[in-house]
Amino acid sequence: MTEHNDSRTAPTAAPALSVDAPLFSRAAWARILPFGAYIFFIILGDMLERTGMSRADLRWLYPVQIGVVALLLAWSWRRYHELRAPLPSPLQLLVSVAVGVLVLVLWIKLDASWMTVGASPGYDPRTNGELDWLLVAIRIAGAALVVPVMEELFWRSFVMRWVDAADFEALEPARVGIKGFLVSVVLFGFEHNLWLAGIVAGVAYSLLYMRHRNLWSAVIAHAVTNGLLGAWVVATGSWAFW
Repeated sequence: MTEHNDSRTAPTAAPALSVDAPLFSRAAWARILPFGAYIFFIILGDMLERTGMSRADLRWLYPVQIGVVALLLAWSWRRYHELRAPLPSPLQLLVSVAVGVLVLVLWIKLDASWMTVGASPGYDPRTNGELDWLLVAIRIAGAALVVPVMEELFWRSFVMRWVDAADFEALEPARVGIKGFLVSVVLFGFEHNLWLAGIVAGVAYSLLYMRHRNLWSAVIAHAVTNGLLGAWVVATGSWAFW
């Protein structure tokens, strides 16, 4: 295939919500809940650390976190119509991989003090100075296989389109307006400690989705970035990037 075309046409304007209409549809919640669970565990980890738990003990919270997210994704999988599209064409696949590699390089480089917000303690999988390969495997698998699906469903498929149209599933990615694009990109950027790198990544993944009209392109690029970043972190010991 060359491009995935959604047979549904985009609405000319976001329909007004009636007084009794819910803010989020069931389709929206299917994309919100996995992301919300992921953020919940980040907040929980921070709270537990404040009570005195060590970072070493909290490392095992990540497998639980990624497992819960994976289960929520599996539970709602039939609702993710955008993931029923065929995989990108060979050319689109090549572009997605190239974008993923480019984002990785920029992510590592865009780490000046003014490009960050707060401080990230990172994720150190070592025990007594030795790598715990089970933790490494779970961390890389979660970052490369689960997180890209969860975040692309939330940020690109849902937020970016929902800002422009309450019936976001009816809005073709190519028809997303500047408002939806900017809101999703900026919020995605500030979800990360490296906010500028996050914004750059958000722009790259969003443009892929809009251009190819296939969420798999953004998911694949995101997976390449996260997978290679994990390999680089382990090879260099740059745990702060995790």
